[in-house]
Amino acid sequence: MNPKELKVVFGDNYRIDVEVKGFTVKTDQPVRDGGDGTAPSPFDYFLVSLAACAGYYALAFCRERKIPTDGLGVVMTTERGEVSKMIDKVTIAVDLPAGFPEKYRAAIVKAVDHCTVKAHIQRAPQFEVVTRP
Repeated sequence: MNPKELKVVFGDNYRIDVEVKGFTVKTDQPVRDGGDGTAPSPFDYFLVSLAACAGYYALAFCRERKIPTDGLGVVMTTERGEVSKMIDKVTIAVDLPAGFPEKYRAAIVKAVDHCTVKAHIQRAPQFEVVTRP
């Protein structure tokens, strides 16, 4: 097993940066939750990772088949449960470019459905929280 380390760096108020692979990802909490609203929240990034992953698979599908991508788009929407307040449904809509071959309609859906972020949600990892001196 090859563990990947992401380092959390605390900033002002609820601003929290995460260092990964030489990049710094900035987060904050919304004002309603005590933050300053200067960056997306960690949960926003969770959703962004799903949408970006779906977009990658749609784009790669078209590029691999030399299908023009002008007009290609992906829009992800979420629905929360009234009681749980958790996301109950995620819908990923792929807007196909003009002239997209009909024979590939089902195949691009299948390609987007292979998103690795989605796969990790469906086969959730084991979580362990430990303390270190």
